[in-house]
Formats: sequence, structure tokens, C-alpha cells
Amino acid sequence: MTQHTNLADIDGMNGFERALKRGGDFLFALNLLIILSPVFLVIFLIQKISSPGPAIYSQERIGKGGKPFMIYKFRTMVVDAEKDGTPLLEQSDDPRLTTFGKSLRRRHLDELPQIWNVLKGDMSFVGYRPERKFFIDQIMEINPDYQLLYLTSPGVTSMATVHNGYTDTMDKMLKRLEMDLEYLRHRSLLLDIKIILQTLFNI
Repeated sequence: MTQHTNLADIDGMNGFERALKRGGDFLFALNLLIILSPVFLVIFLIQKISSPGPAIYSQERIGKGGKPFMIYKFRTMVVDAEKDGTPLLEQSDDPRLTTFGKSLRRRHLDELPQIWNVLKGDMSFVGYRPERKFFIDQIMEINPDYQLLYLTSPGVTSMATVHNGYTDTMDKMLKRLEMDLEYLRHRSLLLDIKIILQTLFNI
């Protein structure tokens, strides 16, 4: 078990930078929700026409302080994607994807509703990707340093998202954790901007 329990011991940002990061997240999210509202409306309407079920779905994830919150996404899968109740890892070309869902997933447009999570303070634009407790428990059996991520807010995008792609295996999850911890130790406002630009370029 790691001995680090204080954010100042491992965080590349100081308190002032963290405050600026949160303020920037709030203002950026507020403006994006206004600017992208026509895009939200178009996606919502196509979802309702092309596939039965809700256009937006919510799922419990674990965030800052190890506390659960509801993450929001445009639905990309069939309604009964996990009908037996067992959580399954998402894949880049998942057979459970709807036709429109594949298009959304390919362009990462399914993530847009998470801007609301950022506005609420559940998430940041850049941070570790929040995971479900079912998978976190498995990760922590191998590497308990996952608990260090709880010191900060999860993100819509991350260094691991840019470089590691979809985490459809446990090996990729462990690799993602290593990259998330590396980001935490060396993060800065400049690095956040770089990751956001890389994410937009990939999209």
C-alpha cells in the first residue's frame, strides 16, 4: 500500500493552479454548452429517430474522494447491452453498438454530455478517466496506487485517452493507471492545454 496520502506530496500542480484549473473548467464548460447546444439537439433527435430507448444514458462511476457520481453520455449501444447485469468493458468496435452509436463513438461525440459533469464539478476536462467500482476493485487487487487518483477529479479526456485508446482489457487498464499517475505527478495547466489540443486533433 502506498504511503502517499497528501495531494501536495504527489501533485504537479499547486493550490493556485488547481483553483485556476477549476475556474477554467467551469467557464469553458458553460460556454461549450451554449455554443454546442445545436449539436446536442441534432444528436438527440437522430438518436430518438434511429434507435429505441433514451438518447442520453447515465452510469455510476467513482470520482474524487472515492465517491460515486452519475456520468452522462449519448447512448451508443443497444438498450440491453448488459442485460445479465455483469459490467463489460467497452471496445472500439463493439458488436453492441448501434449504427449511429458507431459514428458517435468513432468521433468521441458520445462524450459531449460530460460537459455537464464538468460544469457541476464532478469532473474536469483533463484528468483520469472515471471507472466503475466493479473494475476498480480488480485493478486495486493488482495495483493499490489507484487510490491516489481519488485525490483529484476525473476527466473527460486524459493522457491515457490520447495515447492508450480504448481500455478493453485489464492490461490496458493497468497501463492507463500508470499513465494517469504519471500525469498526476507532472500535471500543469500547460500540459492540460496540450492534452486538450491532442484530443481535438484526434477527433
